[in-house]
Amino acid sequence: MQPRIPRQSAHEHGIHRAENDARLSDELASVVTGARRRAVRDADRQIDTAHLLHSLLESDPQARALFEEPQIARLLGYLVQRSIGYGLRWQNGVEDSGAVPVVTETAGFSPLAAASMQYARERAARHGGPARGVDLLAAIVADSQARAVEVLRRAGIDQRAVQARIDGWTDASRQCPPQDCVRGGEAAY
Repeated sequence: MQPRIPRQSAHEHGIHRAENDARLSDELASVVTGARRRAVRDADRQIDTAHLLHSLLESDPQARALFEEPQIARLLGYLVQRSIGYGLRWQNGVEDSGAVPVVTETAGFSPLAAASMQYARERAARHGGPARGVDLLAAIVADSQARAVEVLRRAGIDQRAVQARIDGWTDASRQCPPQDCVRGGEAAY
């Protein structure tokens, strides 16, 4: 007789460990949970930066505020097509540009996604708080070989423009309530 609830694989256990990291805000832990579900549903071996971007856009108002509404719609359109379109070629490979050192402690993540999680934690530590969605967004758009950056390019969004908006994010705006972080379609800096 098979159990009704499947046992967690080592892969999923490693991802859950990352979600319970005290250096992540509750919001970012939720983003990781969403990315994990998406990776499992798409039958991907690892969470990659595109999974993280998709989850950020769906669940983090501060990260979403760094994009214009038409950009969000285009990005989500490309990300949804991942499982039926161009993303199929990603299933057989590991996301690793070689530009960042491999982080081995974050099981279940591609090397680039793991490095992005670490960078988000380090960036947040410089600001004196747990890693938030904006910290992760800064990390995943930093490497031009990331799958998330490929999605940005396909959606006609300049990676450098996104980085500039993130760089304009101040300590004060990092703490603002999500509804106050947007003025006229633009992020409040």
